[in-house]
Amino acid sequence: MRRATERALALAAAVAGCTGPAAQAVRFANAPAVTAVDDRRDVARPPRPRTVLPHLHHLDGYVSLVTRPLELPRPRRALGVNALDEVPDSMWFTNRIGVRDLSPDEIRRGPPGVGSPEPHKPWTVHSTKIGGAAVGFLMTDARGEKFLLKFERPGYPEVETGAGAIANRLLWAAGYNVPEDHVVYVRERELVLAPDAKIKDVFGREQPLGRAELERRLAPFDRDRDGRLRALASRVVDGELLGGHPGGGVRPDDPNDRIPHELRRDLRGAYALFAWLDLGDVKEDNTLDTWVADPGDPARHYVKHYLIDFGKGLGATALFARDPRRGREYVLDVPGMLTSLATLGLQPRVWERRAAPGLRGVGLFDAETYDPGAWKPDTPAYLPFRTADAYDKLWAAKLVMRFTREQLRAAVDAARYSDPRAADYVVETLVARQRATARHWFWRVSPLDRFELAQDRLCFDDLMLVHRLAPVVGTTRYTITARDQQGRPVGAPLVRRPDAAGRACVGPIPLSRDADAYTVLRVDTARLDFRGTTYVHVARGRGRGPERGAPRVIGVWRP
Repeated sequence: MRRATERALALAAAVAGCTGPAAQAVRFANAPAVTAVDDRRDVARPPRPRTVLPHLHHLDGYVSLVTRPLELPRPRRALGVNALDEVPDSMWFTNRIGVRDLSPDEIRRGPPGVGSPEPHKPWTVHSTKIGGAAVGFLMTDARGEKFLLKFERPGYPEVETGAGAIANRLLWAAGYNVPEDHVVYVRERELVLAPDAKIKDVFGREQPLGRAELERRLAPFDRDRDGRLRALASRVVDGELLGGHPGGGVRPDDPNDRIPHELRRDLRGAYALFAWLDLGDVKEDNTLDTWVADPGDPARHYVKHYLIDFGKGLGATALFARDPRRGREYVLDVPGMLTSLATLGLQPRVWERRAAPGLRGVGLFDAETYDPGAWKPDTPAYLPFRTADAYDKLWAAKLVMRFTREQLRAAVDAARYSDPRAADYVVETLVARQRATARHWFWRVSPLDRFELAQDRLCFDDLMLVHRLAPVVGTTRYTITARDQQGRPVGAPLVRRPDAAGRACVGPIPLSRDADAYTVLRVDTARLDFRGTTYVHVARGRGRGPERGAPRVIGVWRP
């Protein structure tokens, strides 16, 4: 099974290396698409932990903006993609939203786990949090469950905790591994110091943490009307912590890590999700790898990959820094600076119109000035975002559009905003940015999806029309031409238009006469000024069962 999986992925990678019309000649394996990657082989010893020095990491990102183009790297399509142009399940990503039903309650709860520590007090504080700007503590609740308790920036109540809880649930529902995060309220007297409580710093130095020091550190934080502190409780993930994954290359001591990270679609495509949520704090130490035991076989270990720390999302960073450029320019953005210098600052810039809505808990988060293709994180340090292409972002935009308004509302409920107007505003902004994200990327790569052969007809969805992102049903036309494995025409071209719901069924589809009836269908989409092509490979099923001999879709390629 493992060899078959690796052969199928290798073939998908070969397809990804081709461009243009030559993709017609590429043959997919006449087999079901890979839905799960075998990356749970035993790693007997934990890989070496990585330590990321944030300032050097960001500096390296700026330097590589200059040095990497001088290396003349050729654009490369993403790997880790199956024959249907989707990302299979792995220890990096698990398909959830749209693949199975996620109820609003499930999204409101977030990643499955032990539940919030709030009902289980007192909490025992063991040490201060190491790393990051937020003040926090490592603690256990009355059940003995371990959490990282992170408090909000003084003067900005509910902003970081709200953004952290919302982004946590949406990224989990999309498919990423994230910790179990909960917005919680606690009184000072409910925090009990462990006998050996310590103050720890990034250099590994320790000193005792006393009650007076604990209260001094908590003094600046806002309290609600009942005198409670608000925080985000993030459950410590299982396994041995290995630090963040490198943005480029692989972990050399993890045999399951075989695809360079700058070529992983699940990492590259995350750009579109982070843009949607305005998660500009993108860096290697906001990821976390852990060496974990397999639930079914504790003697077997492997590495699991997480995204962590989302409190700077939803416009929080721009609000804290009072910098409306965030999300449109890097903190140090030379092109933006040169443009401003050349125009003497007289040319209006879109981000100058950004303004916070003035609601408790809401950052500088808007839809009016949002441009999905021009969004930038705080720095260019994270390489997968710089190697991402329109195909990766199309994949992610499809994930974004799978969220219903009810599911988005459920994620926002987890923020526990005290002002209902804040929750309403964030939901409406998420919906508006969701549609802008999809409209942008669906207009750049053919957004045809859900291909299937129904009897002798090829059926598919046009996502631009299904989601009513543009009034172009009447101007949309599909032309389907068929060729055999040698590239010879099979039958005459077929022309069809979509129905009112954005679904199209075209047939009868001519098939080649070889043993497998292997046929490549070229689907050309035209509407207004958009032209896009998708190649759909079909063949008769092999093996036993009711599908034997029935034509089915075995591969999708977007040139």
